[in-house]
Amino acid sequence: MKVEQLFTGCLAEMAYYIESNGEAAIIDPLRETEPYIEMAKADGAKIKYVFLTHFHADFVSGQVDLAKKTGATIVFGPNANPHYDIHQGKDGEEFKIGKATLKLLHTPGHTMESSSYLLIDENGKMPYVFTGDCLFIGDVGRPDLAVKSDLTQADLAGHLFDSLRNKIMTLPDDIIVYPNHGAGSACGKNMSSETFDTLGNQKKTNYALRADMTKDEFITEVTTGLKPAPQYFGNNVRMNKGINTSIDDILHRGTTPLDAATFKEMSERDDILVVDTRSKDDYTEEGTVPGAWYIGADGGFAPWVGSLITNIKQKIIFIAEGGREHEVVTRFSRVGYDNTLGFLRGGMHAWLAAGYEVDKIGSMSAVQFANKLKEGTIEIALDVRKESEYLSEHVVGVENFPLEFIHSNFAEIKPDKTYVLHCASGYRSLIAASIFKANGVKNVFDVRGGFKDIKDTGTKLTDYVCPTTLL
Repeated sequence: MKVEQLFTGCLAEMAYYIESNGEAAIIDPLRETEPYIEMAKADGAKIKYVFLTHFHADFVSGQVDLAKKTGATIVFGPNANPHYDIHQGKDGEEFKIGKATLKLLHTPGHTMESSSYLLIDENGKMPYVFTGDCLFIGDVGRPDLAVKSDLTQADLAGHLFDSLRNKIMTLPDDIIVYPNHGAGSACGKNMSSETFDTLGNQKKTNYALRADMTKDEFITEVTTGLKPAPQYFGNNVRMNKGINTSIDDILHRGTTPLDAATFKEMSERDDILVVDTRSKDDYTEEGTVPGAWYIGADGGFAPWVGSLITNIKQKIIFIAEGGREHEVVTRFSRVGYDNTLGFLRGGMHAWLAAGYEVDKIGSMSAVQFANKLKEGTIEIALDVRKESEYLSEHVVGVENFPLEFIHSNFAEIKPDKTYVLHCASGYRSLIAASIFKANGVKNVFDVRGGFKDIKDTGTKLTDYVCPTTLL
């Protein structure tokens, strides 16, 4: 028997591949199908089942395409009603994969269809439980994403308490917990960077599994400190309940090479957004197409695409490092942005060779920032980190302007002013600076190395507060 955890860092997401005696199953697949098909082919196995723990909100899953290509049966737990054929599993139902068995445990709370899958090997042992968004390492799934007219987040939290106590915590302490997400995902509020753990250790260390915790205490704990969900979550849930454009069609259209003249013409259309996905260095040194947003492929690309591009149907053309075009289109599609129309062939070299205008973001080192701040020559400095990061520790006198709320707060920005932006390391501040620039702010600068480097300059900071106390 083979069990592989497939971790995707950009989404902090874990899918799973299980193979036994020539049969395979996938749990919570991403949008792209080829990696799973190739894994099964290498093992000489047929994908028999595609299991979903719930309708995901933070990415578009690939069960429909995968089932169509392999003949696999899609399995959800109770209460799931998508617009495609599935086997709706029952609590306690068992599914054979070669000599192994997956037992469905209905564990509502994060959502009402949420289910976990218990792996039972040919000897009757239970080495793993795949908990989806019911139980994370160090946390549990947030109970506010599936709120309906007849269900409050407190109701869902109550269901989650019962699921954990009655279905998960009764399993052997040495069983390995395999969740669907880790640190960085917005599906929980305080997840560990670890991607698996024993249930016994989680009982000792996970606040939500405290043995003497009452139901009311649990509800209070898990509903306190929840931040608004990213705006694309609702769109992704709807997409995961429906039949979407084939990933193959999306990749074919999205990887269309566009010459500089065509790219320029399209970039000037009001209904098309240009996204520059190159490295921070290439973006700042070479400049970019006027009006382009920077969202680098080497950072938290997909979640920031989903958080900042408010129209899920937005037409997009993009700039990428040579050879990464397929990857970029795939990553757009993971969060449902399927209308990529092509990329700039030859990149910025072709654009510059054509003699076209470029936009550039100003850049300064942390030392330059510190000196200018001391001299009083910075007109407006903004910290674009999350509020919790800012409240934990920040530069005295610098205001917070979180990137995640840039659109709702942009009315505060004055195009005739000069802005200097920083984040933790320089990725988010470049994104923010590019959006400032695209919206008419002529003078905007990014601090290279961000707060991490600023701390080393001796700049006066507020007293440190542990971020966990701010939840």
